[in-house]
Amino acid sequence: MTRIALITGSNKGIGYETARLLGSRGFAVLVAARDETRGRAAAEALGATFVPLDVVDDESIQRAASFVEAEYGRLDLLVNNAGLIGDLAEARGLPSGTTREALRQVFETNVFGVVAVTNAFLPLLRKADAARIVNVSSEVGSITSTTDPAGPLYQLVGIPYPASKTALNMVTAMYAKELRDTPIVVTAANPGYCATDLNGNSGFRTPEQGASVIVALATGEADASGGQLWGDLSLLGTADQNGVIPW
Repeated sequence: MTRIALITGSNKGIGYETARLLGSRGFAVLVAARDETRGRAAAEALGATFVPLDVVDDESIQRAASFVEAEYGRLDLLVNNAGLIGDLAEARGLPSGTTREALRQVFETNVFGVVAVTNAFLPLLRKADAARIVNVSSEVGSITSTTDPAGPLYQLVGIPYPASKTALNMVTAMYAKELRDTPIVVTAANPGYCATDLNGNSGFRTPEQGASVIVALATGEADASGGQLWGDLSLLGTADQNGVIPW
């Protein structure tokens, strides 16, 4: 039976590469994006199906869930990939300059959107034999890593984006606990610092490298239990390549 995968924000970057890699593994891929022009173009290039979905719009989320239910009747994989750093200057500055609006803008997509999308699609995930939810997080959400004076992330001092990923890690853990007695596995992926529009293409990893972490969790290739943040530990200065990143 062909597995059905929906990836939010998959019209470009890591989401696009995730869709491409999953498609190459036989998944029926649903490219979910708020930009219809880019979303349709990405879906056409991938041989996938475009699903209009804006993670900050509850009506858009519900329409997307209704479409998937009508067309497929279930969902085997949900990848909550859509995310942003924030376009307000206060979102990229020091904690003392952070505003409520900067926090709200980032959390609406990176945290509130994930919860809203997950809840809307959960009934369809429950209809699958063995579904998975992969939340795309980041090592910058690891309090252990960002507070280690000897670690590479110690220089990071901003609030909105790192705090949103810390919150997303807790969201992941809580869904994993709720669903621990079901066939649904919930994990978080750390793609690493990839060259995407999110960071002005300044990352040292490719989108495909970042997507490979997500795909490993999505397909069960990664030996990761639910409720964990999984990724390339070498990015944090350890000798290991892949495993659980500390909270």
